[in-house]
Amino acid sequence: MITVKRFQADWCGPCQALKPIFSQLRTEYIKVIFEDIDVDNDPTQAQQFGIRSVPTVVFLNNGSEVARLTGAQNKQTYIQHLDKILT
Repeated sequence: MITVKRFQADWCGPCQALKPIFSQLRTEYIKVIFEDIDVDNDPTQAQQFGIRSVPTVVFLNNGSEVARLTGAQNKQTYIQHLDKILT
């Protein structure tokens, strides 16, 4: 099972810019679980994953971290990571 955790905050401009990208990814990768974690509302999970800045996107394969991207990236970068994990 592939899970993508997007750590973000409401006050973060780049985090807000990623919202439409992740909405599109959700429709294109229906077998992938996408989670949005607000670091202010869920500091425990942010600490568990060692999140130091937002946005940070963590890719998990069967519960194990396989990739991490910090900062806002373009949609193609996320697609490349997802395709690599799914193959």
